[in-house]
Amino acid sequence: GANLAGLYALVATCEANGVNPEEYLADMLLRVQTHPHSRIGELLPHEWKRRRAADPPESPLQPSP
Repeated sequence: GANLAGLYALVATCEANGVNPEEYLADMLLRVQTHPHSRIGELLPHEWKRRRAADPPESPLQPSP
């Protein structure tokens, strides 16, 4: 119950901030174990979006320059 409600709330927060929930959650599952607890706010959807815009990941589908 509570875990599922938390997940729904996180997905809704992603959508409210214009973040793809699937992309966000996949990235968070990779980062959350090693990210410093003192900087956990950086992982909130709105901060995640801001950081991704400033430093977008390389996509394997994009051609090399």
